[in-house]
Amino acid sequence: MQYLLLIYSSEAEEHAMPEAELGSIMAAYGVFTKELVESGAMVSADRLRPTSDATTVRVRDGKALVTDGPFAETREALGGYYLVEAKDLDEATAIAAKIPTARYGSIEVRPVWAMS
Repeated sequence: MQYLLLIYSSEAEEHAMPEAELGSIMAAYGVFTKELVESGAMVSADRLRPTSDATTVRVRDGKALVTDGPFAETREALGGYYLVEAKDLDEATAIAAKIPTARYGSIEVRPVWAMS
């Protein structure tokens, strides 16, 4: 079964991190991603641009309303994701616990509802 691991963290806290700490986290992501690929669980992954680059679309009364920014103001923002193949939720949450941001942010584990 596929699981989407949604990575949330505070953009403000990340921007305030010393360059060395941020570099260490990015290096940890490199190691984690390599291990995930080698395990065969990796389906895809990407880092997202900051919320300041986001656009939100809503359709009301048949008209598209386009606004700058994310849907809601929150402390933590979606920063990226991993789509993984795991035998069950326990395996998916074990993978999620290894994502470096889990140490200071949160990882939402969501089963994918296959549309086939």
